Amino acid sequence: MQVTKEGKAIAANVSGRGMTQPRWPAVLATLALGGIYSALPAPLLITGRRELVLLVVIALLVPTIITHKRGNHFLNQVFGFVLDSVVTIALIWSLELLLAAVLRHEITPPQLLKSAAVLWIANVLVFASWYWHLDGGGPHERSLTPGHSDGAFLFPQMSMNPEAKIAAGEHLWEPNFIDYLFLAFNTSTAFSPTDVPVLSRWAKIMMMTQSLISLLVIALLAGRAVNIL
Repeated sequence: MQVTKEGKAIAANVSGRGMTQPRWPAVLATLALGGIYSALPAPLLITGRRELVLLVVIALLVPTIITHKRGNHFLNQVFGFVLDSVVTIALIWSLELLLAAVLRHEITPPQLLKSAAVLWIANVLVFASWYWHLDGGGPHERSLTPGHSDGAFLFPQMSMNPEAKIAAGEHLWEPNFIDYLFLAFNTSTAFSPTDVPVLSRWAKIMMMTQSLISLLVIALLAGRAVNIL
């Protein structure tokens, strides 16, 4: 019982001030999204400008970082949702352009393979960002309560009993961006959850959408390019 009391004391001490979740992985992933869109072939670029998505991403990232530093969590969340919406629209738009180019035979097999790889990576990063922003009310809300115990996803640490969590040093555990990136990667690879069951209906809908996009990119586009080669 001594370990349990010590764990409760630590949790009580942290609960009063919250734990700040690192934001730099999410910032890097968002910048990477803007960069990889510019790697698409010219026929798949939005409005034909290679740098457009990256410029929009940077323009939205600046106020997102500023509002976070100033503690304006409501505006920070709004800018985060707008940023996620922009990269999601870019993903769907580019996928539609790719499908149209395939049907009209306007894209070469090497371009098709490159485009499929870029859109698959973008799919993982886009939905990882959505999961990170939405689960448990977002990163700020999750940081207010030490020990993540309620959310749209049942991470393995959440199913451990309190004594085991304290013994393993996981009593203050909460998911960060890397955990959601891992979840999104598994969803795009296996087309289903792996070690993280889905609890919320909105999360189930989003994971079905992500799996559908991944299936379309891998099975239809990349598979056709290999057959042509």
